[in-house]
Amino acid sequence: MKRLILLLVVAFAMVVNTDAQGWLNRLKDKAKSKIENKIDDAVDKAMDKGIDKAEDEASDAVRGKKGKTSKDDESGEDNPSAATSSDFKRGEMILFQDDFQGETIGEFPSKWDMFQGTIETKTLGGVKAINMTDNAQVQPLIKEQGAYLPEEFTIEYDFYYWNQKDDVALNDVKLILAITKDRSEFPGEGNDSGDLTAFVLKHGVCDSREHGYLFNGNHEGSFEYSFKKGWNHVALSFNKRALKVYFNDKRVVNLPRVNQPAWMCFQVPYDYENLTFIRNVVIAKGAVALYDRHAQDMSAVEKAIQETGQFVTNNILFDTGKATLKQESMIEIMKVADYMKKNPSARFEVQGHTDNQGSDKINDPLSQQRAEAIVKALEGLGVDGFNLRAVGKGSHEPVADNKTEAGRAKNRRVVFVKK
Repeated sequence: MKRLILLLVVAFAMVVNTDAQGWLNRLKDKAKSKIENKIDDAVDKAMDKGIDKAEDEASDAVRGKKGKTSKDDESGEDNPSAATSSDFKRGEMILFQDDFQGETIGEFPSKWDMFQGTIETKTLGGVKAINMTDNAQVQPLIKEQGAYLPEEFTIEYDFYYWNQKDDVALNDVKLILAITKDRSEFPGEGNDSGDLTAFVLKHGVCDSREHGYLFNGNHEGSFEYSFKKGWNHVALSFNKRALKVYFNDKRVVNLPRVNQPAWMCFQVPYDYENLTFIRNVVIAKGAVALYDRHAQDMSAVEKAIQETGQFVTNNILFDTGKATLKQESMIEIMKVADYMKKNPSARFEVQGHTDNQGSDKINDPLSQQRAEAIVKALEGLGVDGFNLRAVGKGSHEPVADNKTEAGRAKNRRVVFVKK
């Protein structure tokens, strides 16, 4: 009997052990499966992240940018890069810039003025931009009164292209370059082809490939270009008389002679249906053809050095009483830098001269500091500093009468003497 009981206990233990082992095995398999799933999810996420990064880097490489691009709308459209055209070059000195990121949604943008219509800051796919409706006519607020566009300038901005179907009216947003110095004489819808404008660019925000322009009052032209849905980049370059327009990476307008504009504005028609969004507006001094002008000016620099052994300029300017170069001085300094890089063995003494306003105790060290600032700027442009020597001449070597403003202006000069 005892033997039978012992056998039953052993059998029961074996059954329990078998079930327990099976349960443990099932628990182990379940845990293993869960861990493997988590590992798979982690790998998938890492791969997705890596793919996204690779796509971003590839997209950046195409546009010549570093780092990730920003996605500007829900459809994943990329932000168009500035100045992607092969020969477009933004001007050297920024006169106005606004990306609207510091603005309050629903409020009027703080850096703009409006003549009529409606304009306010909104978001499009999470990105801030200005929305223009109701025949809006707007212009940037710039400190200078009247004319503020120089002889050479660039204008850039992004606008959103909707690519709507035929049931949506085709409309145009206009970039207007006005020739009048009085900004109260706004070139509106009725007279934008009249004597008040130098150039008007018309491009659609709906499903249209054809775009147009007006210039010098009554001349007009048209061209075809297909925008992609989303943000597109527009750039304009004006150099004294030559005007070029770029859509994304393609030049679409090239005019040899356009009247000098004084200021600019944007305009939209009445029936615009809240479609017009603009952002990243930049106005800068300088232009695409500036490099060609430098090449032509260089012949004058070379001629002056060849004939007299020196190049004299009154176009390198400083803040009053300081050795701080004004931004516009870089145009003249670039000429000398180009010459020296083409002639690497050339050596120059950079002489700073002042007028007789103030004492020698002030003017002598000031002229030395200004000459040193020019040398530093040239070195920043790639010129070998070994070939440059800064010398301050003060007011001791005048070339004109210091009794008149015109004479004093001539005496405030920089002389590059070849050694």
